Amino acid sequence: MTGIRELVGAGDAAVAGLLDAAFGPNRHGRTAYRIRLGMAWFTDLSFGAFDADGRLIGSLQSWPVALHEPDGTQAPLVMVGPVAVRPDAQRHGIGRALMDRLIETVDAHPGDPLVMIGDPEYYGRFWGFTAEATGGWTAPGPVERHRLLTRAAAQTALPATGMLGPRGAPFPLATEAQQTRQGA
Repeated sequence: MTGIRELVGAGDAAVAGLLDAAFGPNRHGRTAYRIRLGMAWFTDLSFGAFDADGRLIGSLQSWPVALHEPDGTQAPLVMVGPVAVRPDAQRHGIGRALMDRLIETVDAHPGDPLVMIGDPEYYGRFWGFTAEATGGWTAPGPVERHRLLTRAAAQTALPATGMLGPRGAPFPLATEAQQTRQGA
């Protein structure tokens, strides 16, 4: 039986091993890593799936990021991901259970809008993520436009433009935006 609980306490080595198994050792070059560079994950919005022996077989991490607007202001966001499941445990609903737990937690205690890079059909159908607000957003690396997704309360107005990046830190918007346009 698989149990879902907060990821904190699982150990950095266990999380890193799981991510390497799920995504490979070159995962650090992905755009999502650049968006959350230098940030520590939220312990109350990050969850682990543990098997009957207590081994970590799945994880979902959430990170403090921001949309850096052209005027220098930052709109805080929570970046969801990676959602990772050990290859030998995939296709058993573990990733979905991790996402369900996150959404239940977020819905019970609303906060900053969620953002992720993911499959719009899957994340839209089950949890209401959409690419509608992200058309004018850029990222510090290549991203397929239709995969840049958000989930926010109905009354939340998201900025139309900006660059995704670490929350609270100054961000070199012009240089990164140029790189994104060239690499996308």
